[in-house]
Amino acid sequence: MSAKPPPFRPADPLDIDWLLTEEERAVRETVQAWCTDRVRPHVGRWFEEGELPDARGLAAELGELGLLGMHLTGYGCAGASAVAYGIACTELEAADSGIRSLVSVQGSLAMYAIWRFGSEEQKQHWLPRMAAGAAIGCFGLTEPDHGSDPAGMRTTARRDGSDWILSGRKMWITNGSISDVAIVWATTPEGVRGFVVPTDTAGFSAPLMLRKLSLRASVTSELVLDEVRLPSSAQLPEATGLGAPLRCLSEARYGIIWGAMGAARDSLDTAREYAGAREQFGRPIAGFQLTQSKLADLTIDVHKGLLLALHLGRLKDAGRLRNEQVSFGKLDNVRTAIEVCRTARTILGANGISLEYPIIRHMNNLESVLTYEGTSEMHTLILGQALTGHNAFR
Repeated sequence: MSAKPPPFRPADPLDIDWLLTEEERAVRETVQAWCTDRVRPHVGRWFEEGELPDARGLAAELGELGLLGMHLTGYGCAGASAVAYGIACTELEAADSGIRSLVSVQGSLAMYAIWRFGSEEQKQHWLPRMAAGAAIGCFGLTEPDHGSDPAGMRTTARRDGSDWILSGRKMWITNGSISDVAIVWATTPEGVRGFVVPTDTAGFSAPLMLRKLSLRASVTSELVLDEVRLPSSAQLPEATGLGAPLRCLSEARYGIIWGAMGAARDSLDTAREYAGAREQFGRPIAGFQLTQSKLADLTIDVHKGLLLALHLGRLKDAGRLRNEQVSFGKLDNVRTAIEVCRTARTILGANGISLEYPIIRHMNNLESVLTYEGTSEMHTLILGQALTGHNAFR
């Protein structure tokens, strides 16, 4: 006789929890608890005021939890599975996209670039401190005139004796103004190369970018490189060609696949709770058919997205994940998350636009998530090329 199935749980209707290991559930609970204590009580005010106070202090706490570069091995990194890292991204972004971005840029872009392409000296010098949150990194690829087409970058590196001289500008750089080290990509006579740039180097500056209406609880900066002189040892020795920064981007995109579903899930949970408490026409609005229809559709969308993220995470842990599959997940989960948030907002009515609730903040943040690490158009064309064999980028 078959065992009786467990009770239906609105928060986990597909019993995804059953698919996770004990370690993965422990990661989820640890990150949830930290976000409940350190982020959720304050993030509405941070977003409203457009700042992330004590970002370095938060980074140190995240490092103490082992969340910075957690999917990397050695050098003080936790060596966690890809799925465990994805679960952490989900919980961080359920609190706020800006917090998940801090962790993603630190671990999947700046640390990963050094870990994958750096010299042993670079790894030993930077990675243990970055894993602990004692040093913060940023990743300089996007430029004012070159976002989706990084091959057109104008930042240059030229040789001067045994040194390199870097000149150019990068835009929309998370963590830039609080970073101790910047991974900067530049064109050289030999092609695109990466450089490890200590931010106290003469000629380097990182002014804050203001007047954002998205990712407001996040540090976003411009990087200015004015004849920055670096020793030859600053070059990432294993990073040759544009494929190196694109590989870093694929690491970050993987985290977004999970993170976007965190924002969507938090919006769904908020809407379901609100619908049960809000009364109109003498009863809770959760009892009306149209509200139930919305909640049913949102629940299906969120949990399909979580299953997709989990499947891709298992592929990554097995060494089978392809860049095209990362594009599949980033494209669909982010655009799905935005639609979930927009519909969840309607359940709250006018209250949905108040920062007393997280939904409008998630909506605004996801507009940036939709664009960064590759726009929807770029991921559509990556999939299109994989499906047809024809390059339609140009």
